Amino acid sequence: MSTGLPGKQLNVTVIGAGIVGAAIACSLAQRGVAATVIDKGRPGGGATSHSFAWINATAKHPVSYHNFNRRSLGMWDRFAKGLNVDVGLRWGGQMEWAATAEGAADLESRAAQLQAWGYPCRMLDRAQMAQLEPGLSPRQVTAAIYCELDGMVEPALAAEACIRAAAKHGAAIRLDTQVTSLKVDSESAVVAAGGESIDADVVVLAGGVDNTRLAAMAGITIPQEDSPGVVIRTNPIAQPLFTNLSVVYAPSLEPGRPEIHLRQCLDGSAMIGEGTQESLARDDSQAHADELLARAAEYVPGLKGASAIPVPVGYRPMPLDGFPVIGFSPKAPNVYLALTHSGVTLAPLIAQLATMEIVDGAQVDLLYDYRPSRFD
Repeated sequence: MSTGLPGKQLNVTVIGAGIVGAAIACSLAQRGVAATVIDKGRPGGGATSHSFAWINATAKHPVSYHNFNRRSLGMWDRFAKGLNVDVGLRWGGQMEWAATAEGAADLESRAAQLQAWGYPCRMLDRAQMAQLEPGLSPRQVTAAIYCELDGMVEPALAAEACIRAAAKHGAAIRLDTQVTSLKVDSESAVVAAGGESIDADVVVLAGGVDNTRLAAMAGITIPQEDSPGVVIRTNPIAQPLFTNLSVVYAPSLEPGRPEIHLRQCLDGSAMIGEGTQESLARDDSQAHADELLARAAEYVPGLKGASAIPVPVGYRPMPLDGFPVIGFSPKAPNVYLALTHSGVTLAPLIAQLATMEIVDGAQVDLLYDYRPSRFD
């Protein structure tokens, strides 16, 4: 759909001020679009606030999706610099180790695959682990891998910075505002929100888990899986937990239990989760938070004496097939979808490509596999 009309300022309403919607709104406003941003809460207050915020292409398959994430990973430095505020972007890589022969074989296989794809990932022994990260007490080690390109960010801070930048470029920001209806025809769209009607040439749906409901208002089917997740935080810790690393994945202390992952946030607090990023978890009790912290402290002595702060269970965007949904819908040609589970890693790239498609009328080949039409 070509929307860039000479002499006419484009009006675009972006629904959702999480990391993806905020990045798109910022990019559109910088291109001179008359943008309106609507969110039922605050910037980055939904799934973005629950994200572990590991910037990576390490855990992304197949190779086409890996490369998609790697391209966006490479954009984060410039993207963050343009926000003119510290959003906690830190590089240092990710380390993961195993404590069993089976786990070692899995890490060796993953390292070989990533290396074949040209992604820096190397095997480490215990001595190399200690040299790279002296702040760890890894206990049993059968094998370890280190992916040096990986990083982390504070996604809520980034979303807030994007919204401020969008407003600076003239965007209208409507927060704590619920969208109640969306009506589209071949020429325009009307969004009802907060008791008013907002006309738009294009509506961008970047509402995360709400995108299924929002899309249905326009007759579009975007199915999602239920994807609850639990992370905990600690009180701020004055000393750095890690000398070099950004993200740590550690094996279970006992058979049958999920692995744990952790990073240290910009304010000094630690964020700790368990299982893979696709794990389903609903236990957001204080007892579970205390237990997670105790497990993490076995590996990271700097956590001893910290207090666990449970975070209410968060529901994460998860398209039914696990891959992003990006682009105009054939069923509603003025509606642009932007939905992904890997919003933190992919936000800079999605914002750039969505702006090209909305403003310039481009049809980006890179997005071919991620079009909304696959669910028709």
